[in-house]
Amino acid sequence: MQGDVGGGDAHDVGVGPLALQLRDLAEESTDAFSLVDDLRVGVLEGLLATALVVAAGLTTPSLEAGLRALWPSVLPDARLRHAALALDTGTQGLLYIVGPLLVAALASAYNPSVALTVTAVLGLAGTTVVVLAPPSRRWRSTPSVGTLHGDVGRLTSPGLLLLFVSLTGIGFAIGAMNVWSIAMAEHHEQDMLSGIIPAAFSTGSFLGGLVYGRRTWSRTTADRLIIASAAFLAGWLPLATQPAPFAATAAVAVPGAFLTVVVACAYVTTDALAPAGRTSEAYAWLILSIGVGQSAGTALAGRLAEQTLASAALPAAGAAFALAVPLAARRQLHPAGHRPRG
Repeated sequence: MQGDVGGGDAHDVGVGPLALQLRDLAEESTDAFSLVDDLRVGVLEGLLATALVVAAGLTTPSLEAGLRALWPSVLPDARLRHAALALDTGTQGLLYIVGPLLVAALASAYNPSVALTVTAVLGLAGTTVVVLAPPSRRWRSTPSVGTLHGDVGRLTSPGLLLLFVSLTGIGFAIGAMNVWSIAMAEHHEQDMLSGIIPAAFSTGSFLGGLVYGRRTWSRTTADRLIIASAAFLAGWLPLATQPAPFAATAAVAVPGAFLTVVVACAYVTTDALAPAGRTSEAYAWLILSIGVGQSAGTALAGRLAEQTLASAALPAAGAAFALAVPLAARRQLHPAGHRPRG
């Protein structure tokens, strides 16, 4: 009996730890399978979200280019049209002030899904209003002049191409600023800075549009574009000193004010250089150029977010590029038959 008992004890001693190890292994395997399953669900959800965002981007109506194409039929006078473009560009800044505040309020009071739904409904309502507005219903495209190998090909003229290239620098500065504002908020532990700094930039854009649109300017559009681009660059330089939050918020309003002038002059220049019947397409390329630059600025600023000086200097780098190109291409920015002196 003792032998049996001793043998049983020995057996228990040998099997007990093995059973415990097997149980632990089974639990670890279950945890691993759960982790893999969670990862799979997360990846699928990420891919679905990405696909939905891409689909939303592809189906976004080109309202901005379409609205700019309507101005000549609404305001035939070139001077008034230039002022209207400046006001149009400036008032768009209000979207970047009110929009984030509305989304934040809805997300806090309800949930992000409600904010997303309201955004989609407002976008649909706005598109419907624009499409059904009398100027949109009356508008007819100007017949194109020439053939595919003639005047219509001027959409790829050196002046337009260089203008679009320079505007990528404007977008780069804006994208870099957005990421820099987030880095500022994290560095100073003030979450509101990530929204306040872009809002200050947009406020400057709105005020700049009001001031610029009220005046009549004697210089050519190309000259105003270059001067405004230089002021846009100068406005970003104080950020390289890594100012305090309040000073940084005030500083970004300066390049914001001159952004309106740059974009308004870019639209007028595009209108002058684009061939008849291709203006809307040219406007779309203009907007795309800014968007491409903004994406590049956001991506690079995200990589350099930990380097405070480099992150603060990126907007100025984009603005410098936006100034250098029109300076070098000043003659090409003037329409045929109107060349600058000197």
